[in-house]
Amino acid sequence: MSSQMTKITIITRREKFEELRVALLEIGVQGMTLTEVEGCGVQHGLELQIRGVKKQVHLLPKIKLEIVVSTVPVEAVIKAAKDVLRTGKIGDGKIFVSEIKEVIRVRTGERNEEALTNNGE
Repeated sequence: MSSQMTKITIITRREKFEELRVALLEIGVQGMTLTEVEGCGVQHGLELQIRGVKKQVHLLPKIKLEIVVSTVPVEAVIKAAKDVLRTGKIGDGKIFVSEIKEVIRVRTGERNEEALTNNGE
């Protein structure tokens, strides 16, 4: 029987990625997927002044980091992310946690926890 697998999705500012990546590696996260995205939350965009002209930007550049863990505690990932990302200002981001039913490594056919671990390659 496989351990519980959990997907953690973190949406935050681009400039925080490297610090977040290092913090996650330090707690044992082996893999992650990064996507550059645009979106808005509470702040609903922002107003910029470009050459004296006000311009409303509705979607802000963000990153979306997706991680699936089975042996690294979910709370450790959440704590590491909050410690790195929290500035106290709007736009720090969101963390979404969801259960994963199954993982399959396409190349080998390994499933679940075995598909998540680095097997010496």
